[in-house]
Amino acid sequence: MQYRKLGKTGLKVSEISLGSWLTYGGYVEQDNAVKSIHKAYELGINFFDTANVYERGAAEKVVGEALKEYPRESYVLATKVFWPMGDGPNDRGLSRKHVMEQCHASLKRLGTDYVDIYYCHRFDPETPIEETLRTIDDLVRQGKILYVGVSEWTAVQMAEALAVADKYLLDRIVVNQPVYNMFNRYIEKDVIPLGESKGIGQVVFSPLAQGLLSGKYKSASDFPEDSRAAKLEGMRKGITPDKIEKVTSLAAIAGELDITVAQLALAWILRQPNVASALVGASRPEQVEENAKASGIVLPADVLERIESILG
Repeated sequence: MQYRKLGKTGLKVSEISLGSWLTYGGYVEQDNAVKSIHKAYELGINFFDTANVYERGAAEKVVGEALKEYPRESYVLATKVFWPMGDGPNDRGLSRKHVMEQCHASLKRLGTDYVDIYYCHRFDPETPIEETLRTIDDLVRQGKILYVGVSEWTAVQMAEALAVADKYLLDRIVVNQPVYNMFNRYIEKDVIPLGESKGIGQVVFSPLAQGLLSGKYKSASDFPEDSRAAKLEGMRKGITPDKIEKVTSLAAIAGELDITVAQLALAWILRQPNVASALVGASRPEQVEENAKASGIVLPADVLERIESILG
């Protein structure tokens, strides 16, 4: 496993990280979830990601329980705040009340005194950025958060947050967690350029397009019984004949390189220096092992050109 610095910070994270969205605390049986986390740690993955909203806190409990046997300083732990955690009017968003309460609740579920990265899971148009950043800054000063992150914020929103932080001498955003894969490349236009100029690293989620780039889907209508698409209707919308045809062509390139199409897709993402880590999900340890092997793979220029021609 190779490691990269997170933006302009001194924090080093594994090129492949393990997440828990749609997996731990619900979709995946707990024993496999714990085994996947342990396998990741054994393989040198030091970066584990979760969120309070994943199964309403259940994912945090699974991740915290699985990691408790390892020295706290040996791994990087991230969680998030924004989405509803109750039915009340203040049980969501990035208000001082919600952020403070949810940070403490997450720490309790995770069984730790601090998280390395705390993400604002989405932008909150109903709360002034200054209020949110001051709250996060207070949590940093209390030692409960080490680094400030956001997820799926636009370049304009992040630039505004940086200006506010600089004006009031608050802790700055150092990491963004956007979706990024061969079929969703919106961050290349302005998010990555902003990250490169302002020292914000990208930790990208859905690098395999929710499993499509793993090569397991051979049809846009017939899904493997153990796949998420077979169980979750919303997962099927992005699985189209056109994309399956492209994955088939990509798999041919991967075969020439003696790697899997998933490893090809992850290595393609890691060609971006501003990407600190690709966040993968896993329902069993074998998937973690396969994805971890993508770390360190460098795709030649001619291969990158061929990939571009396939993606169009």
